[in-house]
This record gives sequence, structure tokens and C-alpha cells, in this order.
Amino acid sequence: MKRVLISDKLDESCVTLLKEKGFEVDYKAGLSKDDLLSIIKNYNILLVRSATKVTEEVINAASKLEIIGRAGTGVDNVDIKAANRKGIIVMNTPGGNTTSAAEHTVALMLSMCRMIPQANRSLVEGRWDRKLYSGTEFSGKTLGVIGLGKIGREVALLAKGLRMNVIGYDPVLSKEYADEIGVELFSLDDIYKNSDFISLHVPLTPATENMISKNELAKCKDGVKIINCARGGIVNEPDLLEGLNSGKVSSAAFDVFTEEPPTNYDLIKHPNFIATPHLGATTEEAQIRVAIQVVNQIADYYSGSEVMGIVNSSSLTYANNPFIKPFVELSEKIGLIQSQLIEKSSNKITVQVNGKKIIKYSDLFVAGVLKGLLENISEEPVNIVNSKVIADEKGIKVDVITSSENSYYANSITVSIELNNSKKVVTGTVLDESLRIVRIDGFNLEFKPEGNLLIYNNLDKPGVLSKVSSVLSSNNINIAGLTLGRTGLGKEAITVISCDEEIDNKTIESVAKLQFVENVMVVRL
Repeated sequence: MKRVLISDKLDESCVTLLKEKGFEVDYKAGLSKDDLLSIIKNYNILLVRSATKVTEEVINAASKLEIIGRAGTGVDNVDIKAANRKGIIVMNTPGGNTTSAAEHTVALMLSMCRMIPQANRSLVEGRWDRKLYSGTEFSGKTLGVIGLGKIGREVALLAKGLRMNVIGYDPVLSKEYADEIGVELFSLDDIYKNSDFISLHVPLTPATENMISKNELAKCKDGVKIINCARGGIVNEPDLLEGLNSGKVSSAAFDVFTEEPPTNYDLIKHPNFIATPHLGATTEEAQIRVAIQVVNQIADYYSGSEVMGIVNSSSLTYANNPFIKPFVELSEKIGLIQSQLIEKSSNKITVQVNGKKIIKYSDLFVAGVLKGLLENISEEPVNIVNSKVIADEKGIKVDVITSSENSYYANSITVSIELNNSKKVVTGTVLDESLRIVRIDGFNLEFKPEGNLLIYNNLDKPGVLSKVSSVLSSNNINIAGLTLGRTGLGKEAITVISCDEEIDNKTIESVAKLQFVENVMVVRL
């Protein structure tokens, strides 16, 4: 009989259902770190919410642990890498709190429009300040939804029910699927320019950290309203406070903060700011739903049934195959590169797998490509297991081509993404267990997909590279390596420069202004 430890507060239905399914259960919510470390060795399964921090130390002490179940979406409190090394399955409950989080978003939006918390506080304090709290209607206003995953789509549907005009940004959601849910896709800049309200529903990643700061706020309408029920750190809080003080932002409502619980209350105390203490998933229904869902997923796993919500099983499926593992990593890298090279939603993705030894694993490589393509923009963790499901939900379709022959390399993976009037093609291979990108848009080259990469097209003329190098040097950016692909002397070429430091927007703009240089892009791997 498998033993389960529940170390956070979960609905009692979780305990009841576990026992009905034949598990031995110990409910010990509120364990200290030392207490958890002393007893975790006795359990096969650990169930948590967000309070328990499942660190590498905890995982290393868990000699029998097979599954870590998170009753919720985010797994920030679980050391995934440590779990991978121990071969421990990590599960979450995708979609279990979608309705609650979306409804909380809309509740905050309505509260902003009618200044409900402020008016309530005034009345509690004995004042009757009707004239101070004149609100605004949301019907007919434009809501910009940044991130159209499950929660973002639900917010869009609720807003449309309130007769709002909904526009959205999601770099991988297909136009066809967006049309189905009645959302017009815009670029980020156009979201900022056209939205009366902006609601954020993206994960916190290096790409989304501070994605709305002073520069982005300057692009917004005067009096814009901003809602963040996703993750703290997506909006730069000091810049938001400055925007509230100046009136550029008329009001804002946050359920999440860069530091939780917050220590800087200047923003929270602002008269036009509404704050809740991370309550998005805190409803009776959501807690029951995620409790039942995580139990059913665990039971499905042990019965051999198809299991949803596994965050890290990809590492368990190919870790013991030394030949295939590098190609799976390569497929993820190509997807991650493509996600940063394309500027808008794709109409068609094609994955071509060449080579006798790898074509039978093409489905695995497709999952890897989608993982790389989605991981920086999905609001839930993406891996080899769930990447296809998330892609399908976003309306992303992939064509697969396989061939046992390859005129250049014994085994290779090529990913083509077609946009309206162009195509972006990246090919990679594995040489002596080392990942290599060997072709981009018809240019033959070779580089390792790692670190900070500056990629641009140029005419192959003397002095171009030295000018680019000068720009990098003047911005204290060291060149670690470079590769060049060209069609001929003086003709179009592509240059990839690997840099030791991060490449900021100022540097990108300076390089883009150089003569004979165009299509300047930065890829972070």
C-alpha cells in the first residue's frame, strides 16, 4: 500500500478519496521544515499546495518518494531539477483553478471601475462620500488580454459577456482559434495603444519579468487600468506606482506581488490601487476541484492509465537512452530559438526528422519542439508530456515529415514556421553528443545553441563585422564566438554572435542602425 503525506491544507475530500482508492494517508498540514525532513523518508507520495517548499534537501531526504502532487497550477515551490535527478514524478492540476482565477480577475476589474473597496472603506470610517467615487462603465471598453492560455481565454469569454471589446496577444495562438473565441490578435505594442484595460495571464520567466515597465506604460492610453492575477514581477511595481502618481495609470488591481507577502506598502496604500493577498484560486469550488483532480491523477498513474498534469515525466522517458536524449534536447532548443525569432502567431509549423536512427522518435521530437516554442509564454508548466495538449488548446497544428535519408548529416531535425508572407527555418543536428544548429533560412553555418546570441542579416562586405563588434565593445559586451553563413562575396549573409553578457535593447537598436545590417534579433538560451 502506497503511503501519502499531505503537508498543506487540502479539502477533506482529498483524504476521503485517497482512502477509497486504497492509499494510506497521513494529514499533517503545517509541518516545519525540520519535521518534514525527518519523516519524508517514510512516504511514497507527497501532496502540497504552495506553503510547503519541496527543496532539493527535502527531495534528497525522500528515499521512497515517487510522486510530488501539487494541488494547483504553479510548481514554483518544487525543485523540479532535483526531482528529475531522483526520478520523482511531479504533478500539478492544470485547469483546476481556471474559473476561480478568471472570476477573480473580472471581480478586480469591476471593483476598479466602481471604486468599490474605496467606497466601502469610506463608509466604514463614517463618511458618506458619494461625489468622490464616481465610477466608469466597462461595457464597450477595450480589454487587452496578454496571454491566452486557459485563464486568459476564460477572462476573455467573461469580458465578452460583459459586452467588452476583447483583443489579445499570444505569440503562438493561431488566428483561427482566436477567431473561434472571438478575440482579435494584436502585437504587444498595439495592445498597449488600444486597450482601456490590460489583464496579464503569462508565466513569470526571464522574458516576461518586468514586461510592463516605464517604457511600456508610456505606450499605453492615458488612464489605462491594469490587472495582474498571474505572477508577481511581470509588472515593474515602482514604475507602476509612478504611473499611478502621474495619472498615466488611472487605477490598478493586483492579486500577486514581486515579494509575497509584500514589504513595500507604498503601492498597496495608493488610493487608486486595489490589492488582494493571492486569492485567485482560493474558492471552495477550486479547492475541492484540485483536491479531487490530483487524487485521480495519482490513481491513474498507478493503474497504468493515461495521466494528465505530469510536469517532468519527459526526463524519465528518455534519460536512460544516451543516443536519443541529445536529439530531444536539440528539438527543445530549436523550438526555443524559433519562439524568439518569430514576431507573431504562426499559421503553420512543420517538423522534419531525417535519419534512419531517429525517425521513429519523431513524435517525441515534435513534443520537444512544442515545449521550446511554448515554455516562455504558457501560463502553466510545459514539458514533453503536456506540450502537445497545450499546443492543441491554442490551435497550433504541426505537420511532420520523416525521411531515412539526409544529404548533409546522418540525423537532423528541421523546424519550419510559416508566417503570412515569410518562413523561418532552423535545422540542427548532434555531433559527438554536442548540439549544433547548422542551417538558418537557407544559410549553412554551425554554432552551439546556448547563451546569449545576436543574430542578424547583412551584406557580406568588409567592415560590417568590425562595426558590430565596436557596438558590442562600447556596451561592455564580450564576444565569445561567432559564425557566418553567406551566399557569396558581397551578397546576403547571416551572422550569429555568441556573447558572454546579456544583450540589451539599446545595443540591439545601435546594431540595427548600422549600414548593410537588418533583421537584428536576440536569442536567449
